[in-house]
Amino acid sequence: MQENDEIYVSVDIETSGPIPGEYSILSIGACLVSNPENTLYLTLQPDSPRHDLEAIAISGLNLDTLAQEGMPPLVAMTTFDNWLTSSCPPGKKAIFVGLNAPFDWSFVNYYFHKHIGRNPFGFTAIDIKAYFMGATESQWKATKSSLMAAILKPSSVPNHNALGDALFQAELFALMLKDRNKLQ
Repeated sequence: MQENDEIYVSVDIETSGPIPGEYSILSIGACLVSNPENTLYLTLQPDSPRHDLEAIAISGLNLDTLAQEGMPPLVAMTTFDNWLTSSCPPGKKAIFVGLNAPFDWSFVNYYFHKHIGRNPFGFTAIDIKAYFMGATESQWKATKSSLMAAILKPSSVPNHNALGDALFQAELFALMLKDRNKLQ
């Protein structure tokens, strides 16, 4: 087996709506899959007035509080970039891992490019749902987090807090990597 030059970073976000550019990232949670104690949690000032009431209700975040206490997006994305640099040993590439990664990655990619001019993750991500589907040869409908959790039996549970969900995702992905031969 080749030495792994990748470091998997579980990322989850809460947003004010369905698409980047028109809606805001409200919070970012991240942790290393191999070392989930190494975490990052940021709350951001909304940078768009648009918001979807259902998205706000799910996140439990308050837009007025975030406007006052959240980080400006430039500061948040710089902080995220600095955390990635300090968390990833030299010679290792940070790989974005998410549960429904296309959604989270699209916002994170947009924010990194808009605010710091580049995305330290590059242009790809690992989607836990797709990984599970391939590993188990299941259908897409079997990739709900609750169904994955019933099979993998993580100790954590998702809670719509970006850091809590990043930790849950990291545990699911670590279990998949550990038991990848048993999943088939």
